[in-house]
Amino acid sequence: MRLVVLGGGESGVGTAILAKKKGYDVFVSDFGKIKNNYKEVLALNKLDWEEEQHTEEKILNADLVMKSPGIPDKSPIVKKIREKGIPVISEIEFANPFNEVETIGITGSNGKTTTTMLVHHLLKQGGMNVGLAGNIGKSFAWQVAENKVEGYVLELSSFQLDGIVDYRPHIAVITNISQDHLDRYEYKYELYIAAKFRITMNQTKEDYLVYDADDEMINDWLSKNKTKAKLIPFSLSGNNKEGIYVEDDTIISNIKKHEFTMPINELSLDGKHNVKNAMAAIAVAQLKNIRKNTIRESMSNFQGVEHRLEKVLKIQGVEYINDSKATNTNSTYYALDSMSAPTVWIVGGVDKGNDYNELMGLVNEKVKAIVCLGVDNHKIISAFGNVVDVLVEATSMTEAVIAASKLAEKGDTVLLSPCCASFDLFESYEDRGKQFKAAVQNL
Repeated sequence: MRLVVLGGGESGVGTAILAKKKGYDVFVSDFGKIKNNYKEVLALNKLDWEEEQHTEEKILNADLVMKSPGIPDKSPIVKKIREKGIPVISEIEFANPFNEVETIGITGSNGKTTTTMLVHHLLKQGGMNVGLAGNIGKSFAWQVAENKVEGYVLELSSFQLDGIVDYRPHIAVITNISQDHLDRYEYKYELYIAAKFRITMNQTKEDYLVYDADDEMINDWLSKNKTKAKLIPFSLSGNNKEGIYVEDDTIISNIKKHEFTMPINELSLDGKHNVKNAMAAIAVAQLKNIRKNTIRESMSNFQGVEHRLEKVLKIQGVEYINDSKATNTNSTYYALDSMSAPTVWIVGGVDKGNDYNELMGLVNEKVKAIVCLGVDNHKIISAFGNVVDVLVEATSMTEAVIAASKLAEKGDTVLLSPCCASFDLFESYEDRGKQFKAAVQNL
């Protein structure tokens, strides 16, 4: 059985290791450069690989192709593979038959990393030996090859879900749905929504779907489509008493008939969106029978996610916040919504089909100046040029941070919440966030 792995990053190398262990003939092909640490792993495992090219005669003879999530379906090599009728799957799907333990799958446009980390933290504190994988940490396939845990918490992007056939999480979580990555879905919102809901397509009545009952798109889908899973809604209003909800600034849950309550002000994370992330995580912990005291302690001592509303430094009374992980308008909406001081907003990058109108009210109310950080800023300038008094452009992170520091006064906040992907000026959102933190420290 010949497996071709497209992409020599974390998911590709992990898949190659698992496939070799299971007796496949494996070839790894990356159109870009493969990082040195991954080359060493490939060499150590005596795996055949290439970089900066796709050799068709070594790819189109595959029985099966695992495509890394970053490679679009419209790339020429993927089109040729599909024309030959060769199945193309994701890493999650490839590893699935070899995994013997239960998984919890978490998706959503925003909040999925924080929710995944929270769930993992809660289960670990509750004494479970669980792996953390998917979009985060060491790849799922790699961990399945090592096979040392009693369960996995997986952060799943729509791209990973596009490539599943039989994968079935015991507990699925959809944090929310808003317009994102539309460039990969023919700019059709309904295709992106359908991709998210693939998480529940194989679930049975033994499984659970935890979802945001305040989310219009999720409710709309559930009203028109069926899932066999037991539904566990969470909501900021007290109207939905089936799952988990908020009343009198307290989270209340009746899951499995065990009432659990926790005042919102005891959560370690700030912001309304984080109350939702917390509710989703509490729901999972209760379904896994984690003790109430453990849940309470874990929710109050959880350290947030790097690059997500991360407080960097306070300099001369100005707070600098790194929200580099905000790559869409919905994510930035949450960030701006949680600002309580006048804000200098650093925004820009590769636009994935953003509608900036959603942010207009918050920008009017909270933002005193904008620093555009991108190769092409025309869309941001035309959206907000008349809304704020000062709008400047920068072509490097250092330049952006220096400009923001000059515009900010004591008591203000400088917020990096780019609303866009990072690939025009940076390697990744992590690289962008690290450069921001370094630039702030150099002020």
